Amino acid sequence: MGDIPTGAGDNRKPTKLPIAGKRNILITSALPYVNNVPHLGNIIGCVLSADVFARYCRLRGYNAIYVCGTDEYGTATETKALEENCTPKEICDKYHAIHRDVYNWFNISFDEFGRTSAPEQTEVCQAIFKKLLENNWLSENTMQQLYCDKCSKFLADRLVEGSCPTPGCNYDSARGDQCEKCGKLLNPTELINPRCKVCASSPRIRDTDHLFLELPLLEGKLREYISTMSVAGSWSQNAIHATNAWLKEGLRQRCITRDLKWGVPVPLEKFKDKVFYVWFDAPIGYVSITKSYTPEWEKWWKNPENVELFQFMGKDNVPFHTVMFPSTLIGTGENWTMMKTISVTEYLNYEAGKFSKSKGVGVFGNDAKDTNIPVEVWRYYLLTNRPEVSDTLFTWADLQAKLNSELLNNLGNFINRVLSFIAKDPGYNSIVPDAPGAESHALTKVFGDKVGNFVDQYVEAMEKVKLKQGLKIAMSISGEGNAYLQESQFWKLYKEDLPSCSIVMRTSVGVVYLLTCLLEPFMPSFSVEVLKQLNLPLQLSLSDDKGDVAKAKTPWEFIPVGHKIGTPVPLFKELKDDEVEFFRNKFAGSQADRADRAVKEEAEAKKITEKLKNTKITDKSGKKEKPAKSTGEAKTKAAVEQELTISRLDIRVGIITQVEKHPDADSLYVEKIDVGEEQPRTVVSGLVKFIPLEEMQNRKVCVLCNLKPATMRGIKSQAMVLCASTSDHTKVELVEPPASAVIGERVTFSGFSGEPDDILNPKKKVWETLQLDLHTDKDLVACFKDLPFNTSAGVCKVSSISDGSIR
Repeated sequence: MGDIPTGAGDNRKPTKLPIAGKRNILITSALPYVNNVPHLGNIIGCVLSADVFARYCRLRGYNAIYVCGTDEYGTATETKALEENCTPKEICDKYHAIHRDVYNWFNISFDEFGRTSAPEQTEVCQAIFKKLLENNWLSENTMQQLYCDKCSKFLADRLVEGSCPTPGCNYDSARGDQCEKCGKLLNPTELINPRCKVCASSPRIRDTDHLFLELPLLEGKLREYISTMSVAGSWSQNAIHATNAWLKEGLRQRCITRDLKWGVPVPLEKFKDKVFYVWFDAPIGYVSITKSYTPEWEKWWKNPENVELFQFMGKDNVPFHTVMFPSTLIGTGENWTMMKTISVTEYLNYEAGKFSKSKGVGVFGNDAKDTNIPVEVWRYYLLTNRPEVSDTLFTWADLQAKLNSELLNNLGNFINRVLSFIAKDPGYNSIVPDAPGAESHALTKVFGDKVGNFVDQYVEAMEKVKLKQGLKIAMSISGEGNAYLQESQFWKLYKEDLPSCSIVMRTSVGVVYLLTCLLEPFMPSFSVEVLKQLNLPLQLSLSDDKGDVAKAKTPWEFIPVGHKIGTPVPLFKELKDDEVEFFRNKFAGSQADRADRAVKEEAEAKKITEKLKNTKITDKSGKKEKPAKSTGEAKTKAAVEQELTISRLDIRVGIITQVEKHPDADSLYVEKIDVGEEQPRTVVSGLVKFIPLEEMQNRKVCVLCNLKPATMRGIKSQAMVLCASTSDHTKVELVEPPASAVIGERVTFSGFSGEPDDILNPKKKVWETLQLDLHTDKDLVACFKDLPFNTSAGVCKVSSISDGSIR
C-alpha cells in the first residue's frame, strides 16, 4: 500500500485502471443531495462507511477506487435557489464546496468527488436513454399536473402549497408531496385551494406528456440478476427485505422525465423543455463521475468479468439501487458492471429524536469540526454506532463513554504504556530491543496466537463488509495487549529478568504497529500519529502477498531490532462531564433555535463583560483589589498594573522526555522537556531529594518558559518547572496539568489575556512579585490569587500539598 490518504482534498494521484490478475474493486456511496449541509446520519450512512471499506481494500493491496459526488439536479435545488434568491447553479456551487470541505475534514479518501451537473453526466445519461429508446423499453403517457399561468410553468410537488385534504387535519400549508402536520403522503392535485409557492396565485390542472421506463417488461431479467447477485454478493438483510417488498407489490412503469429547467435535458424534440427525473438521473452519476476521473471509464463500468462493484447507502435509497438502476442498465443491452454487494444502514437518531436536514435537528458536519473533538474520535464513535441492522442512537453521554473508556483508557493507554517504557532513559533509550526466544516464551506465545486469531476474524468481517464487527475485533486486540502487559509485570521484569522484559516490549511494540494497520480504515489520523511516534514511514499494509496476515501470530517480528522510536505523547484527551453538558445544550433544538440562542447569549455576554470591569479579585491574604478605573488617575497607573499582570508569564504544559542527574551536582536533575517547540528545552531543577528519578520520567509539568536562561553548574537552564512546597520546605511536589492537556498549550487565568514577554526582565522583578500570589488551595488546585491554573483539559493540581507556595 502507498501513503495513507487523508481526505477529499488530497492532491490527485495517478489514475487507477483495472489490472489483470488482481482484485479490482469499484466502490460508490449514495450521492448526497446538494441543497443542505450533511449531518452525522448522512455521513455514517454513506460516505464514511464506504471510506472505511475503500481504505481496507487498499490496506489489503486490492486495486480499488472510490467515487462519489454531489447530486445536484431536481426540484429540491430549484426550491432552495428560490429560498436563497439565487440560481440553481449558484446553490450547487455553494453546497458542493461545503460538502467537499466537510468530507475532507472527516478524512474521506475519494479517488474522485464529482458533480452530477458536470458535462459528463449529460453525455452518459443521454447515451443510456438513447439505448433504452432504441431497445423499446420506454413508453409515452399523459399525466395531469398543476400549472401556474403567472409563472408559465408546471409546478413540482414542493412548489405547491394548500390545505391538507385529510379529515380533521385542515393544515393550510401542506406541501404537494406531504403534509408536515399529519404526515400523510399527497399528490399536488389533492390539495384544497392549492397555491403556487413562488407567486401565490392559484394553479390549474393541465395535461402534460412524459416518458416512462417499462419496468414490468424488464422484471424477468431483473429478478434473475437479484436472485444471483444477492447471494454471490452477500447482500445485507435490510437490502433484501426492501427489494423483495418492491417486487411483491408488483413493478409498475416509472416516469423518467420532469417539467423542470434544472437537469439533464431530454434529447428529443417533443420533450426538449423537459429534463430527466432525479431517480433516473442520479445513479448514473456514479458512471459520469468515473468518466470525470478517467476517459477510460468503461474499463471500470463495462467490465463485469474483472471488476466487483460495492455500493453503500441508507435504507431509503435501496430500491433505486436494487431495482431502478439495475433495470436501467439491463435495458441498454450492454455489458455493464452490475452491483455485486450492497451495504445498507438504518437510521442514526439524535438524542431524543431524529436527525433532520430540513428542520436542522442534530449535529451537522461543520458542527463536528467546531467542537474541537478530534476527527478520529468522531469517526470511531460513528462507526461503533453504525446502524447496520436497526436504528441506533447518538447521545453525547455515549460519545463521552466510548472516548474515555475505549479510546483513552484502553487503546491510548496500551500504546502510551508501551512506547513510554521503551523511550525511558536509563532503560531502552527509545531503541527496540532484540527478543531471542520469543516463540518459546509461554505468555508471549499464547498472546501471539490470540492476536493472530483476532486478525483472521477481522479480515473475515471486513471482507463481508461487517465494519462494526471489524472495528470491535481490532479493539479487542488492544484489550488483550493491556492484559498481556499486566500479566507480564514488565516493570518488574526490567530489573529481575531483562531478556523476558525485552520479549514483552518487542512483542508489544509490534502489536502497536499491528493496531495502527487494523485501525487505519477507521481512524486514519490516529494511525498517522502513531506511525510518527513509532518513527515509521506513513505506509501500511495488511496484504496476503507479503504474508502480513500470517505474521500477526508473531508480532515480535513486525519492528526490526535496533529501530529507534519517536517521542511518545498521549493520543486522546478525556471528555469531561461539563463539556458533555455544554455540547448537549449547544446542539439542542433546531439550527434556527440555536441561532436565536446565540443572539441572546451574545447580548448576555456583553452584560457580563460590563460587570467584569468592576469585578474584585481576592488576593491570597484575603484583601480585595480595587476595580480598574476609567479616569485619568487609572491611566497614570496603567503601565504599573500591566507590569504586574499574570499574563506576562509564559507558563506552558510540558512533558519530561528525558531526565538524569546533573554530572556535577548531587541535588540537581537535568531534564529535556517538550513544551511544543521544535526542540525540547534543557531545564535544571533542584528536585533530587524530593522526587525519585523514575517518577520524573514522562511526567506532565507546568513550565515557566520566559525566565532569562541561567547557567547552573555549567549547564544552561532554559526554563523552570513549577512546584509546590510546604511552608517549612520539607516536601515538594510537581504542579501537574491534566493527563490529556495538550503539550505546548499555554496555562491561562480567567479574566487575564495578552501575550507574555519574550524574556522577563530580571530588573523589573515581575516573576518575584507575581510569585508571591502563586499557591495551592485546600482542593490542591494551583492558583494565582483565587484563579486556578487552567488548561483546555481542566485545572492543574498537586498530589497532596494544600495551601503551599508555588515557585
